[in-house]
Amino acid sequence: MFEELSNRFDAIFKKIRGRGKLSEENISEAVREVKRALLEADVNYRVVKKFTGAVQEKAMGAAVLDSITPGQQFVKLVYDELTALMGGTARQLRFHTNRTNIIVLAGLQGSGKTTACAKLGLYYRKQGHRPLLAACDTYRPAAIDQLETLGKALAIPVYADRNEKPLAIAKAAIEKARRDGNTLVIVDTAGRLHIDVEMMTELRSICEATKPDEIFFAADAMTGQDAINVATEFYREIHFTGVFLTKMDGDARGGAALSILDVTGVPVQFIGVSEKPDGIEQFYPDRMASRILGMGDIVSLVERAQESVDADKAEKLEKKIRRNLFTLQDFLEQLRQIKKMGPLGDLISMIPGMGNKLSNVEFDNKSVDKIEAIICSMTKTERDKPFLIDGQRRRRIATGSGTTVQDVNKLLKQFDTIKSMMKRMNKIAGKRGQAAAMRSLTPF
Repeated sequence: MFEELSNRFDAIFKKIRGRGKLSEENISEAVREVKRALLEADVNYRVVKKFTGAVQEKAMGAAVLDSITPGQQFVKLVYDELTALMGGTARQLRFHTNRTNIIVLAGLQGSGKTTACAKLGLYYRKQGHRPLLAACDTYRPAAIDQLETLGKALAIPVYADRNEKPLAIAKAAIEKARRDGNTLVIVDTAGRLHIDVEMMTELRSICEATKPDEIFFAADAMTGQDAINVATEFYREIHFTGVFLTKMDGDARGGAALSILDVTGVPVQFIGVSEKPDGIEQFYPDRMASRILGMGDIVSLVERAQESVDADKAEKLEKKIRRNLFTLQDFLEQLRQIKKMGPLGDLISMIPGMGNKLSNVEFDNKSVDKIEAIICSMTKTERDKPFLIDGQRRRRIATGSGTTVQDVNKLLKQFDTIKSMMKRMNKIAGKRGQAAAMRSLTPF
């Protein structure tokens, strides 16, 4: 996500930070490069022109030209304008507590609407809602089956009726939700072409009849500029309130995310960051600007950790580390918790300053699976006491995990290194603790 654009910005900023003093000439050169980078990322031309014009105008001001660190001031200026371009602040949805809330999802065929419905259901269930999914796509073969399968896997109820029209299904789903005490209905509508008058009329009738609290337009981020054109057409018909950008984990260049608010006047509300049901993030303009400019996104990283990490297990692990009792089983459990947080490449990109430095390094999640297979092929005794693993045991573990003896040796060596580091850190922490204790006993 935005990898190419981030690399381009990093190169531009390195060059301008190297200038002792900024002039109109080198600012103009930097702005031209920013313009080129945004156009290559498939950002709408009118949006790019407006953005770079604002950056150049403000960069020519005394606050930047006369600054002690003009390069840093220029970066800050680009960050502020980029954040403003995407909406400034995240729009927080407010749901009613005294009635059933309704969300309608609309979009083109193949935009990922049905999967987005399931993701939204899981997202809001974690926030305390009782969602019901309404299968109103009666045109696409197996669309209802897909939503029912997703609902069953996530333990979220799905209302479907293969003999009724979409409008009748939506109304019946809302009535059922009210009877059963569901606090949220998410309506999956049929994918359609924006030029299909009959289908757009049906979508408009569903929105008028159900009076939804929110209408989300599902836009495929991989379609680039066309996503903007389609969004504009849909907005004329149904005046959607938010955008769900799907497939942001694919080959998307990011142009849609940067253009859609300025073109339609409607903010991006959610982005799909993986194919998994929990692969959804609320869109925060400031955090996204920070990621694009290679500054990381530590807030989102912490939020992911809080969702994925078991607090009780973390506390027990901390005690084991302090007592130098960290085992391969503990190592395995930590890997599994990290896997829950998402792809390793995404996690690294959220650490400030790390994304661009490691841009040429491929983070293959299969290597984590290999480590998991090796540890799972060990006995409990071997996981607790790795020093017992001799040559014969290594060959057995390699055969059992489908790896090589070299792979097993590499893992054991890495584990020894980790344990040694933990031991040194414990010693340092212990000495600091003793020094602090002595200071607390000293009256002066």
